[in-house]
Formats: sequence, C-alpha cells, structure tokens
Amino acid sequence: MTDLLDRAGSPPVSDADPFCHEVLEEPGPLQAALRDAGPVVHLTRYDVYAMARHEHVHAALVNWQEFQSGAGVGLSDFRREKPWRPPSLLLEADPPRHDAPRRVLTAILGPRVLRGLRERWFAAAEQLVERVLDEGGALDAVPALAEAFPLRVFPDAVGIGEEGRENLLPYGDFAFNAFGPANDLVVEAAPHMPRWAGWVDAQCARDRLTDDGFGARIWAAADRGEITCEQAPLVVRSLLTAGVDTTVHGLGAVLYAFAGNPGQWQRLRERPSAARVAFDEAVRWQSPVQTFFRTASADVSVGGTTIPAGKKILMFLGAANRDPRRWDRPDDFDLSRDPSGHVGFGMGLHQCVGQHVARLEAEALLTALARRVTRMELTAPPIRHHNNTLRAWKSLPLHLHTR
Repeated sequence: MTDLLDRAGSPPVSDADPFCHEVLEEPGPLQAALRDAGPVVHLTRYDVYAMARHEHVHAALVNWQEFQSGAGVGLSDFRREKPWRPPSLLLEADPPRHDAPRRVLTAILGPRVLRGLRERWFAAAEQLVERVLDEGGALDAVPALAEAFPLRVFPDAVGIGEEGRENLLPYGDFAFNAFGPANDLVVEAAPHMPRWAGWVDAQCARDRLTDDGFGARIWAAADRGEITCEQAPLVVRSLLTAGVDTTVHGLGAVLYAFAGNPGQWQRLRERPSAARVAFDEAVRWQSPVQTFFRTASADVSVGGTTIPAGKKILMFLGAANRDPRRWDRPDDFDLSRDPSGHVGFGMGLHQCVGQHVARLEAEALLTALARRVTRMELTAPPIRHHNNTLRAWKSLPLHLHTR
C-alpha cells in the first residue's frame, strides 16, 4: 500500500488493494488509514470511492435513493455486466422491486415465528455442547460449533432436507467472494460453482421444501399474490445464501472473542441474558461482513467531496464499527458496551432481514456453553479464512474447560 495522497480540490487518493491477501488477513491498518484520511478516499486500483468513518457509512446505508443497490452491491456493475446469477431481490434491488419480497420475508421471520423455534433451538444447542464436551472438550470450534449448529437448525427451519447441506457453505463463500474482484479467490472456486449453485437452486423449488418451513411460507405468499411465482425461489435462495455463512462467521467471532477475554466470558456466565448483547458486540468488533458496495445515482456530496453519478462506493463496515469517533476503546471486546448502532448487519432499507434469526442461534449456543464451560482456551494460533467480503476463521482450536 502506498501513502494516501491528498490532491488539492480532490479527495485523498490511494492505490491500496482492499482485496489483497495481506489486507484480508489483517484489515485494521488500511481501515485506520482510510478513516484518518478523510470522509471519502478514491481507490485508484478499482476507480471506486471508499468510505470508512461510521458517520458517513451509516448515512449512506440509510440513503438508498442516492446510494443504490440495484447495480449490485459488489464491484461488478450490473448496468454494464451480466451478473453471474439472477440478482438478489433483497440485497441487490431497490424500491419498488425490493419492497414486496422484503415485506414477505420480514413477516415470515417475525417475533412470533422465532418464539416458536426457541425451545427447539435451545435443545439442539444443549445436545451439541454435551456431545463435544463428552468427547473431551478439545476441538476446532469452526467445524465443531460455528458451522455445525447453523447447518443443523437453520436448514431445518427453511425446510430443506439433510442431504447436500454441506454445499451451503462453499456456495455462500463464493457468493460473498464474487462481490469483490475476480481474483484468485474467485478463480479457484469458479469451476465448482455450477455444482453448488445447481444444488441450492434445486432446494428452492416448492416440491423440495417441507410444508412447515420458511420456504413453504414464501411459496404460500406467492399463492396469495404477495409476490410472484417467479420471485418465490429467488427469495428462498436469498435465505440460503445469506442465512448460513454470516451466522457461522458471527459465531466464530464471538467464540474467538471469549477465548481471548476470559473476564468477559465470566461476565456472561454470571448473566447469561447478555448473550445477544455479546453476539452484537462480537459482530461490531470483528465485523463478519467487512464491506459492501453502493452506486451513486447522481452526483452526491459527502464531507465536501463530490462522488460522480454512476460511480461505485465501497463502504468499509468493519472500519466504521471500529471508528474511534463513534466508539470508546473500539478495539476492545466489552460486554459493558452498548453495541447498538453498529453497521455489521447493514442499516436502513437493506438491513439484514435475518439478523434476529442469527441472534437467536447465537443466544442458544452461548447459553448452552455458559451453563457448562468455565473457560475457553486457545490451544494453537487460529487461522484466518480469506474472503473478499467476509472476515472469517478457517480454524479456531479451543479447549473448553469444565469444572
């Protein structure tokens, strides 16, 4: 990365690559440099404008009229390039096209439905924790907990069968990689994508779904005319794309946080009702979703800089979530903090519709762990999993201590 250069009358300029492996391994230095440089920085490598301060990222997320999603929330511009798959009706669409699918999914994932899942998911978490402790408590927390729990309970709730669920993780990983440039992370996985996508698309059909899951309710909304029959499988696909990977990496983030902060784990054990706050603080602190793009619908002024119409804007959610202008001691994981206002789930019209599902999964798993585990200890250096959009762990070796 070269130094940020400030040209008279223009925003600071950088040729840094936010998608290189060095930055994906440790994004903090670049994020701090972008925050300190100003409200807007021009990234010349991709000819996009970057925002890293909480104030401006938050404002852009809630201003869908000027910072639009319909041209894609990745580097690719759907106005000029054909998407690798039909765009998401929730993530990659603006009103009015976005409105009906969003209404349908918001109702399906509402509080009453989640209350109905609570007892079942808490029981599943207890069974999983009991099993890993019976095996000695030494484990890689990524496959054993962070992946195992969402892959068990969430596809059940959507209504898909057990066979082939392992396809959800690489499919989601590719989808989030594709929001970045066509680098080695995309190229290496591309040959496998037809197989993963074919399996996922097949699960979205009405006859592949159980009668009592989220998927069946989406199709029922199509029968009522709330969405079209062509939209229904795309809404189911949105659930399967974004409903697993982000939760997996959020759980990995919170387990890593507690392993490195035993005092905070003790606080949670003393007050298990803080599990959801702990999850949100981990999402703020680690930001499993690091970046998303928007497109300027017209010339728009941000902090004295005019971003030209049609230009892509790269919003650094992870940088905003550690902005010292917004957070006291932003690099600390602290359960006494109120993490509300973080942008880890987005904000505004396109805020993650399944965030309460993820919180319920985290609450169930953390509550089960807090009941039995006195301390989480890292037994080897954890290993990062690189993704153009996600901040994730490939391996998180832990020993779960019990009395």
